[in-house]
Amino acid sequence: MFDKTLFTIFGRGVNMYGICIAVGILVCLLVFFIYTQKKKMPAVMQDFSFFVAIIAIVVGFAFGVLFQSVYKWISDGVFQYSGITVMGGLIGGAAAFATAYFVGGKYYFKNGVNQNLHLKEFNKIVLVAPCCITVAHAFGRIGCMCAGCCYGMESNSGFTIYNSGANRIPVQLYESIFLFILFAVLSVLYFKRCNVLMQIYLISYAIWRFIIEYFRGDVTERGFFLGLYPSQWQSIVFLLGGVALLIIYKVKKIPFVLPKEQPAAETAKETGVAGDNVSLTTEIPSGNVSEDKIDKAEDKKDDNKS
Repeated sequence: MFDKTLFTIFGRGVNMYGICIAVGILVCLLVFFIYTQKKKMPAVMQDFSFFVAIIAIVVGFAFGVLFQSVYKWISDGVFQYSGITVMGGLIGGAAAFATAYFVGGKYYFKNGVNQNLHLKEFNKIVLVAPCCITVAHAFGRIGCMCAGCCYGMESNSGFTIYNSGANRIPVQLYESIFLFILFAVLSVLYFKRCNVLMQIYLISYAIWRFIIEYFRGDVTERGFFLGLYPSQWQSIVFLLGGVALLIIYKVKKIPFVLPKEQPAAETAKETGVAGDNVSLTTEIPSGNVSEDKIDKAEDKKDDNKS
């Protein structure tokens, strides 16, 4: 559709697909920074997570290409590097992030005041990750529509877009809208201290992706295995993973909603300690010592001097 080169950078052409991917990544990182800043994640943890995220993005793209090549091999028996699939990118990117996060964190936060900080802050990463992934994916699907890939099946009724030689159902657009709505819902729940955002994301996207596959027109490019398309099998894995995590949280009694953080004033009232402003001086409570006893003590002190 809009896959023409708009301008060149260092001799390489840039089209709308590339721009949408770039915008998606930038918005993803911006969401991570703003959301974790609100949750008071330490700056050193944010910097470490940004570095790990870059590794995950690069590996994710590589896995996306690899999975698409496998789909091509399943479809026509030819292993060829052509195109990219989101599901493969998500799986590879998540695996790379987890590996780099825990292995790198073990050494980066080995000693000092930040020892094991990556373990202490891991739940914040788990909560913000679905928001970041969803918004990046939403922009990516707009890029797919512009590039003309991941197109829908042919249709002569309803809202269609001319793509790959025919009027087709704009599944890329519909999925982008779904993902933006899901991002909004996850964001609201994030600030309402919901503790099962990853489960909601996995289950929601799995159901959506499983259904939308039946309206895709490029299925012949991705193969068919045991009655289902590869992305549908992956959707089943996502769904089972989300349900399994819900069960684990329930069994281990991990709260589905995090407790509200108490303001410093309320904490000081309950504990008797005013946060960081702890007074080390001991004051004599008023009313516990009578004025007569104080006067007698002062008179006795004067007699001793004389």
